[in-house]
Amino acid sequence: MATVSFTAHLRKVAPPGATRVAAANLGDALDQVFAKAPKLRSYVVDERNRLRRHVVIFVNGAKLAPANWAMHVLAADDDVYVMQALSGG
Repeated sequence: MATVSFTAHLRKVAPPGATRVAAANLGDALDQVFAKAPKLRSYVVDERNRLRRHVVIFVNGAKLAPANWAMHVLAADDDVYVMQALSGG
């Protein structure tokens, strides 16, 4: 099962700690997490299921390109980390 973790800022709406999911691709994996934490979806993707401009996903430490992120194939031992960039003054 792949492990999905979120940056501290997103954990206010994400499940606590890392979430283990059995999924063939990243889109299915995040859909499973979104089912447990529906508010999280709007922080990560827009209404067209595109990654929000300020969200970056890493799989095993490698940054994914935002295009076709949902189709990224996951292996059972993959570590997925979703982070949201913050800005301010």
